[in-house]
Amino acid sequence: LYRLLIMNTTNRPLSPHLQIYRPQLTSVLSISHRMTGFALSLIILFSPIIIYFLTYSSETHQIMISIFQNTFIKIIFSFALFGLLYHLCNGIRHLAWDAGYGLDLDSSYKSGYAVLASSITFTLLILIFTGAL
Repeated sequence: LYRLLIMNTTNRPLSPHLQIYRPQLTSVLSISHRMTGFALSLIILFSPIIIYFLTYSSETHQIMISIFQNTFIKIIFSFALFGLLYHLCNGIRHLAWDAGYGLDLDSSYKSGYAVLASSITFTLLILIFTGAL
């Protein structure tokens, strides 16, 4: 215990923190992948509740439909769709890394931009073909 207290009071330099480093594409995509995974797990918790109210009665179904027609809710669902597609595309990228492909810096940047482009493209295509846009 004494040794731990002494080590905490010495004037040693600290390791660089996130404030020191300039954000890089690879680090931003990695952090975003974790954040979208967490957000998607929260969304999954609410999905059974939404399905329950959609199927409980015609009154609750109508209430849920009117909620989903709200512009703000549509925007939230559009971002959730993008998060799902981004997490899927970036997960495929991680699987390729696990197999040993695309680990060099140039390939990781190219695949990162490909993940962003494909996520945005798929999101827009789904929103257009479903009539949400």
